Amino acid sequence: MKPQAKLIFTTSLLLGSSITISSNHWVMAWTGLEINTLAVLPLISKPHHPRAIEAATKYFLVQAAASSLILFSSITNAWHTGQWDITQLTHPTSSLLLTAAIAMKLGLAPFHFWFPEVLQGTSLPISLLLSTAMKFPPITLLFMTSNSLNPTMLTTMAILSTALGGWMGLNQTQIRKILAFSSISHLGWMALIVCYSPKLTLLNFYLYSLMTAAVFLILNTVKATKLVTLMTAWTKNPPLNIALLLTLLSLAGLPPLTGFLPKWLIIQELTKQGMALTAMTISLLSLLSLFFYLRLMYCAAITLPPHTTSHMKQWHINKPTNMLIAIITTLALTLLPLSPMLSIIT
Repeated sequence: MKPQAKLIFTTSLLLGSSITISSNHWVMAWTGLEINTLAVLPLISKPHHPRAIEAATKYFLVQAAASSLILFSSITNAWHTGQWDITQLTHPTSSLLLTAAIAMKLGLAPFHFWFPEVLQGTSLPISLLLSTAMKFPPITLLFMTSNSLNPTMLTTMAILSTALGGWMGLNQTQIRKILAFSSISHLGWMALIVCYSPKLTLLNFYLYSLMTAAVFLILNTVKATKLVTLMTAWTKNPPLNIALLLTLLSLAGLPPLTGFLPKWLIIQELTKQGMALTAMTISLLSLLSLFFYLRLMYCAAITLPPHTTSHMKQWHINKPTNMLIAIITTLALTLLPLSPMLSIIT
């Protein structure tokens, strides 16, 4: 892809996200989402491979259906209440349609089937973009309409997402699919708390994006896309391999790493709301995700691939580690001491 075309698509992504995040009117928010969808499609299909074209087609169909539902929801609300303001979503049918539309946009269960397939069909950097930046505008809409959404429906979808995200990731051998199911599982935690503490949803999303960015950037550096290739990655760059190991533990939510912070605050808030049983259920379901994170760690650091004496090993890469990876990985591991300050903010 030519640099000029890449610049246009990247600028369009920033423009679309900015329009959606900063708008109060439903039509402007919908316009921003459409700009985002159209800008990311050429980036997904850039490899010129049948899998990439298939991924772009699936992404377009799902996002177009979700955008049309958002438009239909806002028109229904405006018809009954005369309001186009995003925060004034009061009609129950509109609220139901919007919840389904945002679930489709984000990849929440039961609308999650497209997400692993799309990630598997594209490159690691674009997978990172789809897992983090492309989810920010829908999360913002969820944040702005949190008072109008149905808590029972969101709780059901959240528990289902955490269960399916953990369960379906267990037997995967493709790393991008494993990280896609990891994303679905994390979205369950965000959807669960959005009606009770919307700021915690945003905090969870920010920290999840940080940890996922660290994992994707490390995998892109060592060029690992399958568990088999991950087994030989330790010889390329041992420090990066250690960083990947710790970042996966952080994604799993183990203390004293950054990933423990949002889970801790969400469980605390759910207990305050008298939802201790829900908190216990989602905590137990997150153990499924912990299993495949440990499986990734096992392949990355503990096992060696079968080889003969004539097997050529991949030796260390002499070029220094990217400064961006170093900064993001450090943040993805060491933010837990800031939790008193973050708990005051939220």
